[in-house]
Amino acid sequence: MGKLDGKVALITGAGRGQGRSHALTLAREGADIIAVDVPGSVESIEYELSGSDDLAETVKGVEELDRRIIAVEGDARSQEALDGAVAAGLSEFGQIDILVANHGVLSIENFWEMSEERWTQMIDINLSGMWRAAKAVAPHMIERGRGAICMTASINAIETGPGYTHYNVSKAGVVMLMKNVALELGGYGIRCNAICPGAANTKIVDWQGLYDNLIFPGAGHSDLWDATRNWTALKDRRLLDPQTLSNGVLFLVSDDAKDITGVALPIDAGHLILPGYNHTPG
Repeated sequence: MGKLDGKVALITGAGRGQGRSHALTLAREGADIIAVDVPGSVESIEYELSGSDDLAETVKGVEELDRRIIAVEGDARSQEALDGAVAAGLSEFGQIDILVANHGVLSIENFWEMSEERWTQMIDINLSGMWRAAKAVAPHMIERGRGAICMTASINAIETGPGYTHYNVSKAGVVMLMKNVALELGGYGIRCNAICPGAANTKIVDWQGLYDNLIFPGAGHSDLWDATRNWTALKDRRLLDPQTLSNGVLFLVSDDAKDITGVALPIDAGHLILPGYNHTPG
């Protein structure tokens, strides 16, 4: 018996990284999956985003767990696309019990130097896309009188960081969005929570511009891996395994958390309790 037997979960950003890990984890616990991602690129994002092959790999992994899955290519910047994903899921499975709104992107630039396009695309994907996803599933969940939503925020919803003001603002917005969704849907028996991951070992931190800005010019992934030993309070932690984040998602969408709503759960190996430091001492 799994924690999610008989449930159906819609997961955005499911092509790779945290999203794929969430899909496999929820499937392992009995859920059927609607995997949503958008192949291609975003103009303001320097690293390669997931593609159709990535989404197909997620499908393969879920099917190997003997669970049903459909893949939907859809952009979080489009309400029509997310409404279509919900419609496809309902057509295939007849219900949607869980939404894991997981999609997101990262770029680095001083706020006073970035273009309006970079700012707007970040907010549109990371924040407005979460609203669109919740909006897409809400009518069905309201009609059924139950459901669980988990949004991916970040520790950067809570702490500042130089060079990604737009990312931090988008993630802080996700936390407030989550709380308001929880408030407005609570009377319908629908819960909404968020995870706030620390730095995870996924593609979002695996690109040269990030190494150059966060570590030193010319650094590589191994240098980032070494540096992240200073980012956690717990012994022998570096970049987090996506599975530890999926464990948090599983808890929040399962009946283990049936009385928990409106909560932003840090999963960061103690990063947020570390003393800070001055990036630009005078």
